[in-house]
Amino acid sequence: MKKVLFFILSAFMFSLNVSAQKIDTDSLLVKTSYELNTNKNYEKAIQMGHLGIKKAPDYLDFHLILGRSYMLTKQADSARFYLSHVIDKNPKYKDAFLYLTKLEIDEKNSPNANATADKALQFYPEDKDFYILKLQAISLENEDEKTVSFLTNLTKKYPTDSDLQQQLIELKYKSVSDRLGINYNITTFDRDGIGPWHLLGLQYVRERKKLSLIGRLNYADRHSLGNSINSGVQYELETYFKNNKKSYSNANLSFSSATVFPKLRLSYSYYHNLNKGWEGDIGMRYTKTTDKNLYAGVIGLSKYIGSYWLNFKSYWQSDEDKIHPAFTATARYYFDTKYDYFTILAGYGTSPDERALSDQLQQRISLNSYRIGVGYYKILFDHFCSGIQTGLNHQEYIPNNFQNEIDLSLSIQYKF
Repeated sequence: MKKVLFFILSAFMFSLNVSAQKIDTDSLLVKTSYELNTNKNYEKAIQMGHLGIKKAPDYLDFHLILGRSYMLTKQADSARFYLSHVIDKNPKYKDAFLYLTKLEIDEKNSPNANATADKALQFYPEDKDFYILKLQAISLENEDEKTVSFLTNLTKKYPTDSDLQQQLIELKYKSVSDRLGINYNITTFDRDGIGPWHLLGLQYVRERKKLSLIGRLNYADRHSLGNSINSGVQYELETYFKNNKKSYSNANLSFSSATVFPKLRLSYSYYHNLNKGWEGDIGMRYTKTTDKNLYAGVIGLSKYIGSYWLNFKSYWQSDEDKIHPAFTATARYYFDTKYDYFTILAGYGTSPDERALSDQLQQRISLNSYRIGVGYYKILFDHFCSGIQTGLNHQEYIPNNFQNEIDLSLSIQYKF
């Protein structure tokens, strides 16, 4: 009987000791977590985490806290060791996968980041966080085609995520190339004795991810009654440059001594990513004609919806203390790259951005104009960027008198 009582008492004391140890360990874990997440005292959290492992070597939460603490103190090797230990012992620790994948991305270690994200997706195949991290890991490889392919599949999996849709469009836009091209524009009129008007342009484009430069040499030739009545050359320089992750700018300078072009044209627009597929822009235009200085403010708004790009732009032009508005609406549907799309457009008024009729701005801004147009652009044989666009403009040439203008433009660029 005494032996039985002894064994019962011993078992009872042992259970009390185990319970006390567990309470003590749990209490230590709470305090360690508090130092990490609330006090942000990472060194203290590391110290207490090691004490916790010493007391309970199999308690993986201490390993997780140590991994996170070392990660926040930029000790990548130590963080990698403890987070990997947690995953090896129990891959159901989702936070360990998240932290380790983010660590490898921060370290620019694409192979490790991809491997960790892939392993996480084996256990969490429907967790969007890991797909986003996988996208970041692939992006580290700087292979745009590979990133576009994965992002395309991701937009199909999450079709309502407009941020992913916009990333895809922007990535398709982003490229590194040089292009040499020629464009030709002809405008005909339904009024006897007027036209056709010709515009020929040569251009060189040097496109980089943060800065693009475009040089153009334009030649215009105006005909009337079968004869050339005015012609000349214009020189043009344009640039796009990235301001930061959220914005970029566009600036343009053109000048000419020929009366068939404005003497001087300056423009600037600032574009800002408004998130969820929205982009806004604001800018100014200055046009110096033979005897006038014309100013315009520009406000625009764009929206990406899947493969569609919708844009509305308004121009507020000043002339003789009067404001003359002009509006354009454009829709594009992209197929594979930024060079492959179908577009339709409509507008009211004459804007300073219209190249073919730039010398007519002074006469036209106070007159009514209604226009529609369609275009198709396609990259051929991986190197030739081709395009065709046509439009109809119902233009008031003197008050209450209108003419119809048909515009056709062709372009071809060699990309290398």
